[in-house]
Amino acid sequence: MFSAKLLHSRARRISPRLRVPQLSATGWMIVAALILRLSVIPFVYHEWLSPYNLAHFEQGNVARALLASKGFGSAFPSHQPSAILTPVYPMLLAGIFRIFGMQSTLAVIAMLALNCLLSALACVPVHRMAQRGFGPRIAFLSGWGWALSPCGIYFSAEWPWSTHLLLLCLCWMLCLAQQIERSSNTTLWLGFGALSGFAGLVEPSVLVVVPCLLVFAVWQRATWPAAWRVQLLAAVLAMCAVLTPWLVRNQIVFHRFIPMRDSLGLELWLGNNGDSLHWRHGDLHPNHNPQELAEYNSSGELIYMDHKFDQARAYITAHPRWFAWMSARRAAYLWTGYWSFDPRYLREEPLDPPNIVLISSTTLLAFLGLAFAWRQKRAEALRLGSVLFLYPVLYYFTHPEAYRMRPLDPLCILLGCYAFQQLREHLRHRLRQEPAVRLPLTAAGFD
Repeated sequence: MFSAKLLHSRARRISPRLRVPQLSATGWMIVAALILRLSVIPFVYHEWLSPYNLAHFEQGNVARALLASKGFGSAFPSHQPSAILTPVYPMLLAGIFRIFGMQSTLAVIAMLALNCLLSALACVPVHRMAQRGFGPRIAFLSGWGWALSPCGIYFSAEWPWSTHLLLLCLCWMLCLAQQIERSSNTTLWLGFGALSGFAGLVEPSVLVVVPCLLVFAVWQRATWPAAWRVQLLAAVLAMCAVLTPWLVRNQIVFHRFIPMRDSLGLELWLGNNGDSLHWRHGDLHPNHNPQELAEYNSSGELIYMDHKFDQARAYITAHPRWFAWMSARRAAYLWTGYWSFDPRYLREEPLDPPNIVLISSTTLLAFLGLAFAWRQKRAEALRLGSVLFLYPVLYYFTHPEAYRMRPLDPLCILLGCYAFQQLREHLRHRLRQEPAVRLPLTAAGFD
């Protein structure tokens, strides 16, 4: 008996050293999300090893120019300076290429794994955002919903673009937006502004939601005695401080003010040239058309982009009804996944039919959740709704891409989880009321 007590006391002294660290709820979400995403890479990474894809990988071309000490070069097969892309993601890829080799197999796997990690880490802000706005149950469902999201799993493992870095930035921006509405801490406002600027250097289209989030935060705090103007100014100055070096670089290189990117003319022309079979006429892109690439190289980037803008504007002016109809179709495509059932189109996009079911159901639940939130959690509905409706507006008028909407997926999942919970509660409420409805019939002898 004495020996048993001695062993028990020793075990108690040793056990803390052997204790395995326990993960938090979000920790398990991240681990599960990362495992699922990484497990897809072996099935898709070879697509990025083809010589054509390597030569025409726009982010990779810029990263290659950076490593060759040629500055921020063109996204196309060209040697001229460029402002087609913003700097953050190409610089990340340049670091990967330096470590693993210039667009080698290991480099391709590493950049896909990076996107998987960024996507998995989004479980943290999604959980926090839902916890603060909708409660612990929705936070649990939303975090796991994003971890298991088919779009989150597939696109992060297959698409080596800035999409999931932007997604992570947007989720943290919304988390900070929730906090600055309730805080006079200038550091939080500075952090929101700096993060917004960084997100703009990842993908400028996200900047459209920043004024709305700031105005909403100020509106929430306008009745406070604290001077909110100081915090607002701090956020704006922090964002400008992050964005300014890129704007100055463009001014020095091109001798023109360029609002983040100079490719609007090309993007507008690719979607507004008379072709309606597909949502983008890829054959007009310099990466796919030798004549367009020759024009781009001979005229220079700015003149080429101005020419494309003039061509698009001329077509839109001459065909306003076509432009309005195509803009509506582009909006419908982004929210439903449906473009056409024309056999010629489906030969190019064979996965569209199942994608329509997935995207449409996600959108339906998200809009239903937004409607429930409008009645019960107005502030959350306004904040999330403004981001959902403002972020994709530019793509209605240029051209849509499936990956463009992926930064909004966590918000749609969060609202979909809230819709699911509200529908469940309504169903329970109705089931509890049914015995009371049947009671008079039973008393009357109709049992």
